[in-house]
Amino acid sequence: MLELNDVNTWYGSVHALRGVSLSVGEGEIVALLGGNACGKSTTMKSILGWVKPRSGDIVFRGERLIGKRPSQIVDAGIAPVLERRRMFPQLTVRENLMMGAWRRRDSKGIAEDIAKMAEIFPVTASRAGQAAGTLSGGEQQMVAMARALMARPKLLIMDEPSMGLSPKYVRTIFDLIVNLNQSEGLSILLVEQNANVALSIASRGYVLQTGVVVIADRAAALLENPLMQKAYLGIA
Repeated sequence: MLELNDVNTWYGSVHALRGVSLSVGEGEIVALLGGNACGKSTTMKSILGWVKPRSGDIVFRGERLIGKRPSQIVDAGIAPVLERRRMFPQLTVRENLMMGAWRRRDSKGIAEDIAKMAEIFPVTASRAGQAAGTLSGGEQQMVAMARALMARPKLLIMDEPSMGLSPKYVRTIFDLIVNLNQSEGLSILLVEQNANVALSIASRGYVLQTGVVVIADRAAALLENPLMQKAYLGIA
């Protein structure tokens, strides 16, 4: 579904991504792991068209993405759930959901999807008229996921969904990710620092260090990899 082939992205004189190659298959959850400033967010921004790679290729469902505007990439079927949720804090929960559908013109379909989001994420109904900025972190994460789904994506890119959440909410959010993958057939690229929880639901994973993919393997194999255990899983 999604392929990055030898992608090199720069910020001025800083070589942020160095020949990054990865793939996400149809209906697959893939984890992109690594510490701070390793290139995870730059990979996401390169896919979404927020930064333009200098070389390499990014292909989604047979369509080349490099050079397309972010709005065109959303139209192609990719939607992000951003780090720290990035709510429109003064807008209501319902208004935030409508922002996810801003490229759509099918009012009946939008209304149907609002109702569907209420079933998957009950907070979007119970707090529909509440300012999104007043919700808890976990509630905001659910609204952010629902907002992204309002674009009817084929691929969801989630940037650090566990950040700032209590362990209880982390488990809830990751259970919802699995449910969306299984019930909706949604492909998911999970950009995460929390390797344990990400690999518990992913089929495969990639590990980035200083803009380079240093490990790529099945999730189960990564959990057993001594380098992963020492660097990311807290196992001496």
